[in-house]
Amino acid sequence: MVGALVPLEGGAFETPGVKDFRFFCEGSPQVASGEAVAGCTFGVDWMNKPFWQAIIGAGLVIVLWYLASRNLKKVPTKGQFFWEYVYDFIRNGVGRDILGPEYRRYLPYLLGLFSFLVVNNWFGETFVFMLPTFSNIGYAWALAIMSWFIYIGAGISKHGFGHYMKMQLIPEGVPVYLYPVIVPLEFLSNFITRPLTLGLRLFANMFAGHLVVMVFVIGGAYLLTFPHNPFYNVSGAVSLLFSFAILFLELFIGFLQAYIFTVLTAQYIHSSLAEAH
Repeated sequence: MVGALVPLEGGAFETPGVKDFRFFCEGSPQVASGEAVAGCTFGVDWMNKPFWQAIIGAGLVIVLWYLASRNLKKVPTKGQFFWEYVYDFIRNGVGRDILGPEYRRYLPYLLGLFSFLVVNNWFGETFVFMLPTFSNIGYAWALAIMSWFIYIGAGISKHGFGHYMKMQLIPEGVPVYLYPVIVPLEFLSNFITRPLTLGLRLFANMFAGHLVVMVFVIGGAYLLTFPHNPFYNVSGAVSLLFSFAILFLELFIGFLQAYIFTVLTAQYIHSSLAEAH
């Protein structure tokens, strides 16, 4: 399988890499130089595959929850039972447990956030798409910034701007002479590090997982069809079989990262609403 990572026969095999996650218009310098994959709409670079996946993912979430909430029955059908289980999973396991009595106000965002993340993460294992949307770091940052606005806005709405900033920047019991050290550290921790780590964690897991799948699938296919070398052929077959195991693992990781992102968002909202920092 190591051979899948090494160009063979004069460089006929090209190892998957960062370039496979970049999409530009046909004829752009990035595509011409081999640094990116061609693919955009209306000649606009940012209207590319991840963009349309995000649009489709948002549409799917809206349609699925609209259909799930129609014609609800006292004795639920199997479909209604499934969607109620998903709803209860976020309402009870995330909203109510973390936010307490104020969870109802933020439950629609948390439920929509979790659903949107799962759908877009699972695009990486779905035929036609075969790319997790958040393997493009810009979309991970965008979602992290949205959550940042939600939990900062929640704190300002409840406590007022001045009191909220004081709570976040000056922990109780800290002596005045330590303010020059504590205030910058608390600002960095609460307002900069949180959204950075929130987006980076999601991006890194989706990017790395999909890259591993690509290496095993593309490398395995190359080795399987390599002429006159049974060792490479067997290695390629094993690599392709192992890629299915990785695909199932990525389904779990996609769900897990959606859950972690949603839980952390709820915890940040809770920290903003709390009376004491």
